Amino acid sequence: MSELATRATVTSASAKAPAKPVRWLRLAAWLALLALLLVLPLYLGAEWLKAGQWMMTGAVGSIGLTMLVGQAGQLSLAHAFFLLMGGTTYTVLASGTEDGRVIGFELNPLFSMVSAIVVTALLGLAFAPVSGRLRGIYLGVASLSLVFIGLYFGQSADRLTGGTSTGRTPAPFELFGITFDNSGGLVVLGVPFRQAEKMWYLYLALTVIAFVLARGAVNSRVGRSWRAVRDHEASAAAMGVSVARAKAGAFAVSSAYAGLAGVMTVLWFDILKPDENEFGTYGINVSIAYLAMVIIGGLGSIGGALVGALIVFGLPQVLSLYSTQLGIFTGSGEGAFTPILVSTFVYGAAIILVVLFEPGGLAAIGRRITGGLHRERKKEGTSR
Repeated sequence: MSELATRATVTSASAKAPAKPVRWLRLAAWLALLALLLVLPLYLGAEWLKAGQWMMTGAVGSIGLTMLVGQAGQLSLAHAFFLLMGGTTYTVLASGTEDGRVIGFELNPLFSMVSAIVVTALLGLAFAPVSGRLRGIYLGVASLSLVFIGLYFGQSADRLTGGTSTGRTPAPFELFGITFDNSGGLVVLGVPFRQAEKMWYLYLALTVIAFVLARGAVNSRVGRSWRAVRDHEASAAAMGVSVARAKAGAFAVSSAYAGLAGVMTVLWFDILKPDENEFGTYGINVSIAYLAMVIIGGLGSIGGALVGALIVFGLPQVLSLYSTQLGIFTGSGEGAFTPILVSTFVYGAAIILVVLFEPGGLAAIGRRITGGLHRERKKEGTSR
């Protein structure tokens, strides 16, 4: 028996050994990608940087949603509501009063951003009694009601939101004395840093922070409790996991990420403008788009959420830029093939293909590729 145990231990150790080079390779790939993103503003025009900022906005929001849906197993269609709440909180706190039409406090923009994250986390926590009692499609339908509450809030609280007709302009972000607008004469390697370049680095920093914190949460005790609740609530409770607390925590964290994405949204549009109907910047279509990012990228995968945002939010931006240059998809009116319509067909088809052929999403394909590298390295080590 002891000999068998010894052999099993040796075999297990030898099987895990080749995984370390794969992890280092993966880390090197992430660092190379980060280095590439850091130098892009030196070569790309403002329109491409703007498109990249929108993709990063989607990435932050989808990271939060994949932790809720994929890690904790809770279906939510309320992401658009928390986007609106985050954007409104930042705008009210950071902006000033405009001729008595809207309320503003002119607080520090960084403090206003953090406050928006805290407020949306508390709103998500307030939804805990509902999320703790419901599961699956019932929770999804219940969370969808928040989108309609947000629609009513945006239309009626015009002293905060500016109303659906005009909206209100958020205060430009400011950090360490640097204002993220076109002011100032900052020049780096001969490239003048205007709003597009400054906002690129701000959005990149926020995305990296969101990614690192999410990976830490998923790999921690908190993440293990989420997955335990997702897999089997009764078993999780038997192991000492507080099911209600785990669900509430997951919803609060996801809402906080959505609140940050909401701040990034109003800074990207440079306006907070509530929707006139349920289909708009903070409508049902946006909640579905974020859910599509999670499904395409792979449920529960933080890296997959980034790829999902690249497809769902990035494709319309890229098609819009190329269609203008090439003269395609430039029609207008009813029945015209616009970049948004074409990209909707593309990611709709991607969802169908993922569900039919690869339920694990693009993340599962990535794991299969790295698994193949692992096996190849193992074969090489055995042959030697």
